[in-house]
Amino acid sequence: MTTATVDGVVLAESDNTVVVEGNHYFPPDSVNWDHFSDTELTTGCPWKGTANYYSVSVNGNELNNVAWTYHEPKDAAKEIKDHVAFYPQVTIA
Repeated sequence: MTTATVDGVVLAESDNTVVVEGNHYFPPDSVNWDHFSDTELTTGCPWKGTANYYSVSVNGNELNNVAWTYHEPKDAAKEIKDHVAFYPQVTIA
C-alpha cells in the first residue's frame, strides 16, 4: 500500500499507483478530495501533455500547487489520466 500524507493526514492511499519518472500517481478514487482545491496553474510536458494543479489544505496549513494531474494526457501517458501525483512536501511511503 502506498500512502501520501501531510502532518499524519492521509491525502491518498492505494496499492495500485502508477510510477512515472519516479512519481507515484494515485488513482482518483484513492484520493481524499476534502483536502484539495483546484488552482489556475498549468504546465506542459512534451510527452504527457498539460498538467493541472491542486493546492492541499491540512490542519490549517495550505500547500499551494503541491499536487497535479493530467485530465487529458497524450496517448503515451493515458494510463495516468486523472491520477494525482505530489511534490516532495507530501510524504510518500
